[in-house]
Amino acid sequence: MAEKIVSPGVFTKEVDQSFLPAGVQAIGAAVIGPTQKGQAGIPTIVSSYSEFVQKFGGKFTSGSGASEQSYKYLTNYAAQEYLKYADTLTVVRIMAGAYAPATATAQTAIDSGLSFSSGSLTLDAFGDGVTYQITQGTNVVKFIAQTVANVDTSDGITNFFSRGTNTTEHAAFLATEINANAVLTGITATGVGAVLKISGSTAGTGPNATKFQTASLSTPNTFGTNAVTQFIMGGGSNTTSAENVFTLTTLAEGVELNSGGGTEGTNNVLSNGTENNLRWEVTSKNNAKGTFNLNIRRGDDTSKRKTILEQYTNLSLDPNSTDFIARRIGDQVYQLRDSGQPDPFLQLSGSFGNRSKYVRVTVLKNTMNYLDSNGNVRDGSASGSLPTVGSGSFTGGSDGNVKHPRAFYDTISQNNVQGYDPNTLVDGATAYSDAIKLLKNQDEYDINLITVPGLVDDKHGTTIGELVQMCEDRSDCFSIIDPVLYAAGISSAVAKGDARDSNYAAMYWPWVKIPDTDLGRNVWVPASTVIPSVYAFNDRVAAPWFAPAGLNRGGIDIAVMTERKLTHGNRDTLYESNVNPIATFPNAGVTVFGQKTLQKKASALDRVNVRRLLIAAKKFIASTTKFLIFENNTAATRNRFLSIVNPYFENVQQRQGLYAFKVVMDDSNNTPDVIDRNQMVGQIYMQPAKAAEFIIIDFNILPTGAAFPE
Repeated sequence: MAEKIVSPGVFTKEVDQSFLPAGVQAIGAAVIGPTQKGQAGIPTIVSSYSEFVQKFGGKFTSGSGASEQSYKYLTNYAAQEYLKYADTLTVVRIMAGAYAPATATAQTAIDSGLSFSSGSLTLDAFGDGVTYQITQGTNVVKFIAQTVANVDTSDGITNFFSRGTNTTEHAAFLATEINANAVLTGITATGVGAVLKISGSTAGTGPNATKFQTASLSTPNTFGTNAVTQFIMGGGSNTTSAENVFTLTTLAEGVELNSGGGTEGTNNVLSNGTENNLRWEVTSKNNAKGTFNLNIRRGDDTSKRKTILEQYTNLSLDPNSTDFIARRIGDQVYQLRDSGQPDPFLQLSGSFGNRSKYVRVTVLKNTMNYLDSNGNVRDGSASGSLPTVGSGSFTGGSDGNVKHPRAFYDTISQNNVQGYDPNTLVDGATAYSDAIKLLKNQDEYDINLITVPGLVDDKHGTTIGELVQMCEDRSDCFSIIDPVLYAAGISSAVAKGDARDSNYAAMYWPWVKIPDTDLGRNVWVPASTVIPSVYAFNDRVAAPWFAPAGLNRGGIDIAVMTERKLTHGNRDTLYESNVNPIATFPNAGVTVFGQKTLQKKASALDRVNVRRLLIAAKKFIASTTKFLIFENNTAATRNRFLSIVNPYFENVQQRQGLYAFKVVMDDSNNTPDVIDRNQMVGQIYMQPAKAAEFIIIDFNILPTGAAFPE
């Protein structure tokens, strides 16, 4: 209701129309393909090439003997070039078959078993928290060693298993597991926590003739005649065993993550340790607090020259502690569900987000409430669950199904694309298809460009078709595809251009040669490897609605040469079939010289710059107006929409993206019946700016003295 005004006067009020819509987050391309390491099948965002290498690896060696050589996947080149000019890239690593991550398991201290024979026992080692056991047949009596001070000796037992020279600090053994009424020859165990007796034995002599005490579980640190009896130690043998405490699993999959197994070599060197895999080390533990320190180290370091990637101090196995190892490191993992089905999805398991960049943890033993409210150890036996100090390696990583030798660069074939077969389900087709279907979810993955370097329409048409269809279904993403393999010829490229019809895809030819300083040689790559970088450069120096082609914005500066130097007639032949030529010009180098989509019907959308204008506009509007959903369909809400959209298109028009535009969202298209259907309708009319692809100039020769036309 309007404010009631009675007497004359000047009345002011504030109407704040300066609210700015939330900006669109950085939107980048997506690349699908194999990598050296990294999480397989999980779309992962990287913001620099160094981050890409850290997560997905760089160069690697393949082959054996004289044929052994270093390579890099096409995915690396695409990422390296694109991230020169763009801020984000979504990467999906391809693996096939039963691939797996590597694992390592930390264990408790090794048990020193007590093997009973003819009334004599032997204790091979001593340490706080170490578990000892007496075994005979199926009967087992277990003890955990615990250091105690000021032991009650009123029962006459004075010869304890002492530590060092401190006569007031001795080893007591807390019974933790006793088979009720179990009888071992010469030893009787009567009930859990009961007195253990030895009979029919005589005291031994020498250093092994040591008496020790066991305490009742109900009063673990109380010693007296009712809770203590003595044992006679003598000769015998011992067994060893240990229990698993926690397992570390690499976030990445593959054989590359296996750093060894078995014993470590001289100077702590691992047999398969490399800069691309890991090792782990428990450096210390504190029984009084129930904590330990853990380092994640690089696989190729040594004990004298450690390369510590991550360091975790004062970790705990107590789930109630803020330093619980799973909380500090993370235990979550994505698993692909419904692989090979029309709608695969990722399912997340685990309770704590992964803070580590390299591993996740599975806790196998815990020490619930290790300390009491006074900060004292609640149960002395819990220290036996802590991991032993030491280091170890990772094993169990698998590459799954990979063809050997892998075909790279110009040797890529129909059934061997860098080791994978995109035409066989178990060898690559399913992996590519799952990745494409995952990226179809535009709510989860915000991308505007996608490429699958290595796959060509001529030999891998089914997967390429899925890629183009995904872009059309999303309607906010553009695909870059290659027509043919290396050395296939211009006629084959033209045939593939004629066979596709979509304004959400563009095709480029021929292949280009680029230098690789890591490998020390030049390599052939398909156009889809480098074209995304041309798009990124175009967007950085201009905008998506400018043509990513020509001498100003279409140069492929990294290219050394093209597979074929195209003549003007070659370019005409390709362009007529909607294949964008990559030309070579003197003093200008290798340049993209076309910007057609694969749409066959002549319209504004048969050009890349117009399609990308529409993609950019739709992404902006979808991102900034989603906050209007569930608001009341009133004039105020519709005006909020107009206040967001109109300034955006005015900006696009000022930046040469549009000749003219008009936005309508009012009562004319939001009639009562539309409102009653809970809809709010808007209409945007645009006249996209067109690129001048053909510059036609008439030279008119006039006689001397003739007047020039007005």
